[in-house]
Formats: sequence, structure tokens, C-alpha cells
Amino acid sequence: MAEKIKLFDTSKCTGCRGCQLACKQWNQLPARQTRPRGTYQNPPDLQWNTFLLMRFQEMTDGKGGVKWFYRHNACMHCTDAACVKVCPSGALYYTDMQTVGLNRAKCIACKECISACPFDIPRYDEKADKISKCDMCESRLANNLEPACAKACPTGALLWGDKDALLKKAYKRAKDLGGDAVVYGDKYVNGTHLVYVLQEKVSVYDELPTNPSVPLSIVLWKDVLKPLSLLAAGGVLAGSFLHYVLHGPKAPDENGTEKKEGGE
Repeated sequence: MAEKIKLFDTSKCTGCRGCQLACKQWNQLPARQTRPRGTYQNPPDLQWNTFLLMRFQEMTDGKGGVKWFYRHNACMHCTDAACVKVCPSGALYYTDMQTVGLNRAKCIACKECISACPFDIPRYDEKADKISKCDMCESRLANNLEPACAKACPTGALLWGDKDALLKKAYKRAKDLGGDAVVYGDKYVNGTHLVYVLQEKVSVYDELPTNPSVPLSIVLWKDVLKPLSLLAAGGVLAGSFLHYVLHGPKAPDENGTEKKEGGE
């Protein structure tokens, strides 16, 4: 199966938030009361019932004008996902599409994924005592349908398709935009399945890390120390079995001390 990604082009987004609404509808996420905060962005951040958030920024262009920026904020679906590495119950896993799925029934609410994620994506649902996040509409992908957010986008800012073709399109678009335009996502954590074409430098965008990576502590534990500990445990078991084969079982003598069975 060809690897697919979602591509978001900030230069084509009008901030309609159709993707945000489509995500809510498809995943049957409950709405919550919102209030004016002096910004187009609402709610203020990702929540357990908001898998996808359109982030909004405005800043001066240095010429007396104002520039508006919109960013599609959702799970990046890392190829080397820190959340999957730390999840002890198997609730977080890689799908056949190589995206990161979530089985809430298996979630034990340890919250390790929240601490591990370099993009600050998973959210805790206190009432259900579970973790929530975007699963790239796994049920739709399984039926050869594109994610609901991409389906709803009216401007072509959000696309779903073959990885190689969309990455080629992304780099061409960044080149055509010129200036500080850059492609973001494909070179981090062995590649993400949500890739951006950013009009400005990465550092301009709120809540977007400039160099995301799996925390070193997780790499050391999961990829180095844990395998070594399992190897050591296997060595102990193998040694015990070999001792049993060579020397036989031990049994207590009349004084309570151990002696070899069949001995004096």
C-alpha cells in the first residue's frame, strides 16, 4: 500500500475552519460553550473534544499593514512516534497506513504520551479518564475515503494523497512562494504524515517546534536500556536452566539446609 500524507499549504488557507467543523462532525465530538477572546482562534487550544484546531495569528508586515496566518494544528502522525514508544498498553499503535491510531478501550490514562509528544498533541479527558487525539479518520481511510478535514477544504489548502507526489508538490510550492517559505515535517522524527508548506520561517508560528524529536530519555530507555534488561533477564533464566540440567534440583536436608537430591 502506497504511503500517504496530508499536506497543508498555509498560503492557500482562508481560515474558514471547515476542516475543524468536519472533524467535529465525523468524530461525533461534543461542542462546548465558547467565549470571545479577542482572537479568531477558538477554542484557545487543542482539547479532548477538539482533535483539530485552526490556529490564528496576526502581526505587522513592517509597512504599516497586518499579516494573518492560519495553521492546521492536529496530530502529526510521526513515523517514529514517541507516543507509540512509551504507551505501555498498546492503545497507541501504527496503522496499515503508517499513521498513528488510538484504541481508547486500551488506554490506561498513564499520560506518558502527553509528556513524550514533541508536538504537544494528546489531550486528557478527565471525565472518561482516557487520552484523545486525531487518528487521521482511520475508519474513513479503511474504506478508501480521505480524512474528513481534507474532504471539507474548499480552497485546496488541505490535500490527502501519495507521499512522494505531495512532497514533490510541496517543495515546488515553497519554491514558487519564495522568500522564507519552507516545507515542514518530512525531515523530523523519520517523517510526519501531516506536512506543511509554511509561508514564513518556522519560528514565526505559535506552538510549532523548530526542531522536534523523540526525547533522548525515551530513546535510551526503549531502544537501549530496555532491550539490554530483557537480554540480561534472559541470561539469568538460561543460566538457571543450565544449572538445573547439570546439577539437578535442590532439596532441603533434615537440618533445613539444601542438598542435592540423591546425595548424602
